[in-house]
Amino acid sequence: MSAVTAIPSDHPVSEDLRRVAVKSWKAPIIFGIFAVLFTLLPLFGPREGATTFRLSAGHELFALPDLVVPATATAWLAAMLLLLCAAYSAFLASQGRPHPLWLTIVYVAVLLVGFLSWAAAGGTIPMVGLLGGALALATPLIFGALGGVIGERVGVVNIAIEAQLLAGAFSAAVVASVIYNGALQNVDVSEGMAVAIAGTAGVLAAMVASVLVSLVLGVFAITYFVDQVIVGVVLNVLVVGVTTFLFSKVLAPNSALLNSPQPFKAFAIPGLSEIPLLGPVLFRQTIIVYVMYVVVFLVWFAMYRTRWGLRLRAVGEHPQAADTVGIKVARTRYLNLMLAGAIAGLGGAFFTLASVPSFNREMTAGAGFIALAAVIFGKWDPIKATLAALLFGFATNLQGVLSVIGSPVPSQFMLMLPYVVTIFAVAGLVGRSRGPAAAGKPYIKS
Repeated sequence: MSAVTAIPSDHPVSEDLRRVAVKSWKAPIIFGIFAVLFTLLPLFGPREGATTFRLSAGHELFALPDLVVPATATAWLAAMLLLLCAAYSAFLASQGRPHPLWLTIVYVAVLLVGFLSWAAAGGTIPMVGLLGGALALATPLIFGALGGVIGERVGVVNIAIEAQLLAGAFSAAVVASVIYNGALQNVDVSEGMAVAIAGTAGVLAAMVASVLVSLVLGVFAITYFVDQVIVGVVLNVLVVGVTTFLFSKVLAPNSALLNSPQPFKAFAIPGLSEIPLLGPVLFRQTIIVYVMYVVVFLVWFAMYRTRWGLRLRAVGEHPQAADTVGIKVARTRYLNLMLAGAIAGLGGAFFTLASVPSFNREMTAGAGFIALAAVIFGKWDPIKATLAALLFGFATNLQGVLSVIGSPVPSQFMLMLPYVVTIFAVAGLVGRSRGPAAAGKPYIKS
């Protein structure tokens, strides 16, 4: 019989075991708070009538019938389910078991359905418009979050996602406008071809501008070992100042030539766009959204299924060990930080080439910081970060939809809803997640 050797209390493995055994009560507390607050809605503000969820936009292969539910009864049912989810989460925490992702998804879905049923009593919610708008608003967040995931996985905390998005939006607007309104005016091409050429050039310019921001971050953080958070904050302030100055002094006086890009048009993918409910939401979008689908898959696949991904994660977790096996840490960080910047630049291009066909000062409005929150909420995983960005996009679009249908919720609360969701998600629902061990730490070769 083999003897069992006790692990000393100061041993690193013992410390890891103690950390794993720590019970996290963050998620149960947040679940309980939201469940109790939601219960107050039907308790003190019952609403008469029924809520209609319109599940068809008229373009599908066959139309799904409208879903009509009693407002107050549905709210009470949702309240009970939320309390059950909170109780189950507390049970898992008491057993020291991790908080599962599926429980968060179920909780959020029940909360949204219950809240929409209560808020839209007597009205109709166009689900295709709600979900399609949420996807459009989440697209730049997803690109920014993917760039943030790559940066932190390789060991560089990228606080400058906001700067990358803003620089990309500015460059895309200027380059696409100049090419469409100037270079292509005397060229015999069709309107559609001119929009495609100018838009493509604008997207490439956005990627280049965002890569330049990444290079500045890399020079200071990787080469000169400056604190990465400080560099990111300074870059955000710098890009906001530069783009605001150029907008006021250059773009505004010459908007016809420099700030009037032709946006990409949404187009339907035959067959897929006719799938009930999801078809019009996912497959009646602009080309940038379709590119986003591909980029999400490629980043996930490459990060976990290729040698590039293995080296990326190795440098972010233990750069010294990666260096000993021949991986050039600084070079790997630079290249991946540039790749992350290029992906974030796609998100910046979306603002001016798909969302609003012109550049405005500070038009990203904090989207980079929400994308950074999606990185943390998604536990530094491409798929989970994408889901988190979709949640924040949904919360942003929800305020507009509820305002249109005449919801009793104050408009001030709806304006702050996306940021409230961001704060509670990062503070309460992340649980015991741990970022890459070397993220934010400069590597000084011994």
